[in-house]
Amino acid sequence: MHKSFYHYLMKYREEPPRDELASFANHAFGDHSFPKTEDSYDVLSRYLEMDVDYMPSMSVFDQAWENYELDELNR
Repeated sequence: MHKSFYHYLMKYREEPPRDELASFANHAFGDHSFPKTEDSYDVLSRYLEMDVDYMPSMSVFDQAWENYELDELNR
């Protein structure tokens, strides 16, 4: 079954966050406008760049996206 990026990201939530990925997942969880069903890199990166202030660096998203793609390929 195909997972959205948001659904994939939620497995990294933890309190307190031990790294930037966990912090990103926690913030995305609390972001009620996050595009939860989206699986387009362009749409998600545009949203994160333009509409949120919780991303210290887009490299966190880029690494998470790369891991997401690998996970989807191995399903």
